Amino acid sequence: MTHATASCPASCSSRKPQHSLFSRLRLLWSVRRQRDQLAALDDRALKDIGLTRSQAEAEARRGFWSAPDHWLR
Repeated sequence: MTHATASCPASCSSRKPQHSLFSRLRLLWSVRRQRDQLAALDDRALKDIGLTRSQAEAEARRGFWSAPDHWLR
């Protein structure tokens, strides 16, 4: 028995998925909201997740467009 495989150049598996403008904006808004929430955590909560106040503040100051690549997949 043979199996038919879709023809796909080697580069297609490494391409980033195409997001609609709306989904991209929603993702960026989510990044901003999460960073705002991180900045609002108290020192005890930050310790629980293994971050210092200065690390949390540095992350919160990053722009919403500066999301890690693995969040965009």
